[in-house]
Amino acid sequence: MRTWFDNRSITKKDLLQLLKAYKEIIDLNAICSVTDPEGKIIYVNDKFCEISKYSREELLGQDHRIVNSNYHPSSMFKELWETIKSGKVWRSDVKSKAKDGTFFWLDSTIVPIHDENGVITEYFSLRTPIDDRKRIEEEQKEYVKNLEKMLFMVSHEVRHPVSQILGIVQILQEHINLDAESSELISNLKISAADLDLFTKKLSSFMHELRPESEISSDESK
Repeated sequence: MRTWFDNRSITKKDLLQLLKAYKEIIDLNAICSVTDPEGKIIYVNDKFCEISKYSREELLGQDHRIVNSNYHPSSMFKELWETIKSGKVWRSDVKSKAKDGTFFWLDSTIVPIHDENGVITEYFSLRTPIDDRKRIEEEQKEYVKNLEKMLFMVSHEVRHPVSQILGIVQILQEHINLDAESSELISNLKISAADLDLFTKKLSSFMHELRPESEISSDESK
């Protein structure tokens, strides 16, 4: 596949202009920062200042713990550093905290920058706001929780009486002599009760599948 570079001879000036254009586009549409190898912030764009509500002077020289929301476990940041120090790109959703105490979610990507010898000299972070997506996810979780409450009511209010009906039917069939018509009615009652019991079990299984894996794992570990 041919690219834009295949159609012309690129000079150093052209390349610098192109890189400048890329930087302007990124700065207009994304939240950017650069840190040194120790994680100290050496560059932030205006959007980073805007969303964090810190001035550029307050951010430079700090590390990103200045916007740490304490929402994520320390193991996540340990995995982050292990990944980028190995030269790999790290990406995840991160909840951060602004200077005024408000929270914001970012889709965060951190890329190691190497020199000509392959040594990491900087880490470039590119982030995009995802508060709307996270809000929708939380609304979906709340919706599922409300459905689960309804399911609990169904299980309590329906399955217990159904099990009693099935027990009574079993007794009638085993210990009482019934005429053909009564026997057929009892058999139909048993089938209907069994179908209702099966339906509530399937509903319970369906609701379980709707829950995020993280919530299921959390419940099972308790």
